[in-house]
Amino acid sequence: MKNTHIIGIVLIALAVMIIIITAGDASTYVTFTEAKKMSENGNNKKIHVVGQLTKDMTGRVTGINPSQDMLSVSFRMTDNEGKEQQVYYNEPMPPDLIKSEQVVVIGSFQEDVFIADKILLKCPSKYQEEEIAI
Repeated sequence: MKNTHIIGIVLIALAVMIIIITAGDASTYVTFTEAKKMSENGNNKKIHVVGQLTKDMTGRVTGINPSQDMLSVSFRMTDNEGKEQQVYYNEPMPPDLIKSEQVVVIGSFQEDVFIADKILLKCPSKYQEEEIAI
């Protein structure tokens, strides 16, 4: 075999190993119900839950409770199935949390509270097209 063939085989083997390793870390979005079941079954992986902040009848965000020292925050979140859940985040409140359209919390359940390690926000885009009246 030529040296180029050997190098090609080694590169292909490395690529396959990288794909296998990263596929194990991949996660899908679940609901709070599924996340709770996963936690009860002993799954300690980080779980991704997508939803929106809970709003009242007028559309205002409700249920956000920053701590006294502003170093943590808890809030109510509704997943895509409509289940409302208390979420605790042990970091300061992200500045655009109230403005966000969707929230992705990454963490796990501890008893009846979802403990978020990370929060990803989908904020309204300032680049959305708007109708211009002529």
